[in-house]
Amino acid sequence: MKRPYVITVDGPAGSGKSTVSRMLAERLSYAYLDTGALYRAVAYRASKSGIRPDDEKGLRKLCDRIRIDVRNQKGILKVFVEDEDVSSVIRTPGVSMMASRVSAVPTVRQALLVLQRKTGEKGGIVAEGRDMGTVVFPGAEFKFFLTASVEERSRRRYLELVEKGERVSLQEVRKDVIRRDRQDTDRPVAPLRPSEGAILIDSSNRTVSEVVDQMAEIIERGK
Repeated sequence: MKRPYVITVDGPAGSGKSTVSRMLAERLSYAYLDTGALYRAVAYRASKSGIRPDDEKGLRKLCDRIRIDVRNQKGILKVFVEDEDVSSVIRTPGVSMMASRVSAVPTVRQALLVLQRKTGEKGGIVAEGRDMGTVVFPGAEFKFFLTASVEERSRRRYLELVEKGERVSLQEVRKDVIRRDRQDTDRPVAPLRPSEGAILIDSSNRTVSEVVDQMAEIIERGK
């Protein structure tokens, strides 16, 4: 029997890849791997421990001892660090920026690379992040690169933060999105870019369901 597929979904912040990936995984009855949550968890713990993003030695020691657990609780993905539910706090703008910087550190990337590949070694997974198709799963059967305009991604992120009770302005969020894009694309280690053979999808003027339908159709045709 053929091994279930490995499907990667990469893209910049606010492109909708988390929601799309989760829905696609549900439709296919696959596991969903939110790799961004892993980096956010490391960034959160580093921040609480007073470890700077440029302190590679400190980050190496942190990665050696940190215990991150991703659990699916009644359809909701929960992230735990040392049994602390950090699902909400790792989504704040501060942790997001810290995660972008921490994810550029080779020691952190190598530590999480092993965990990510082990999770997907049997297939049947939708892996979402920024270097899934280029670095983590270069041999994935299906690779997608999801994007959207800066304006649309900023709007989505702003509404998400407001819904969580954050007091931010759309202008502030737009600046954060642009700064995050620059950090992700200019970093020397695993920069954000479409992988070879990736299918590009612009979600700017499309609903989540429409994007998921397109992906599912492509996968069905490619079987």
